Amino acid sequence: MLINCVAYEGGRKLAELLPERPEELAACLERPDCFIWVALRDPEPAELEPWRRLFNLHELAVEDATHGHQRPKVEEYGDALFTVMHLVDWVGADISQGEVAVFSGPNYVLSVRRGSKLHFLGVRERCEREPELLAHGPSFVLYALMDAVVDRYFPIVDLLEIELEAVEASIFTRGAQRDNIERLYELKGRLMKLRRAVSPMLEMLSKLHGGRVPPQCVRTSDYFRDVADHLARIHAAIESVRETIATAIQANLSMVAIDDSDVTKRLAAWAGIFAVATAFAGIWGMNFEHMPELKLRWAYPAALGLISSVCGLLWWRFRRAGWL
Repeated sequence: MLINCVAYEGGRKLAELLPERPEELAACLERPDCFIWVALRDPEPAELEPWRRLFNLHELAVEDATHGHQRPKVEEYGDALFTVMHLVDWVGADISQGEVAVFSGPNYVLSVRRGSKLHFLGVRERCEREPELLAHGPSFVLYALMDAVVDRYFPIVDLLEIELEAVEASIFTRGAQRDNIERLYELKGRLMKLRRAVSPMLEMLSKLHGGRVPPQCVRTSDYFRDVADHLARIHAAIESVRETIATAIQANLSMVAIDDSDVTKRLAAWAGIFAVATAFAGIWGMNFEHMPELKLRWAYPAALGLISSVCGLLWWRFRRAGWL
């Protein structure tokens, strides 16, 4: 479950460490300009316990990281920060969710990833290519991890927008309304998963730049503000897609109502035509003895002609009105 454990000093890689050698870990923590960056994936409580003792992690934060299913948040425990972020990935035709919990203190960074195949190897490589920024210490690592998480939201938003455009293109296609409703509600469900990851992070990031900033983030507050700007753009795009989905659902329901109205008009028109024929047939079918037309030779074809003429006139009027 241990992905890597590396010590950095002055922004440059010092050594790769092994948890089986606690004396080396302790020696690195005692160096004045050194910090340790540890990455874990789906650790068991017993695997997390040695790191809790080494870094003196708060038991409540460790409990949250162990059980997972946390809301994105940042919490202060003395001079340490505990941060939770949601990892979102597009798998098949749906969005999968995981999370990463990051413990950052004066001389350590511990990331605990759960329920996601997304990795942060590229983040470590980026940090090592920028030693002057990595010299800021654990706060820059926290920024780099957070920036990587937020940047991975952009492709998800793009995919949601592409899918929404495809549904919008078929809204006015006859017979596609039921399928469109199903696709729109599935799309809305995927969008809400992303929104649950993004919205709490806006509040979380406001604690890391502007106003009262945790001591370890003072020198990197500008970087966190940049992440907040990216996140605000993503949040605005999510709200735009959300509103468009609501509009598309209303438009689709309107198309259904229009189709139902057209069917009702057709049924009403044909019912009116047959009602006239039924009325004439009912009158001449009463068979009273003194009905004058009963004895006439031309009465039957005349009745049929009258019924056909009136029905034809009604059909023409309904057709002209667009009911047929």
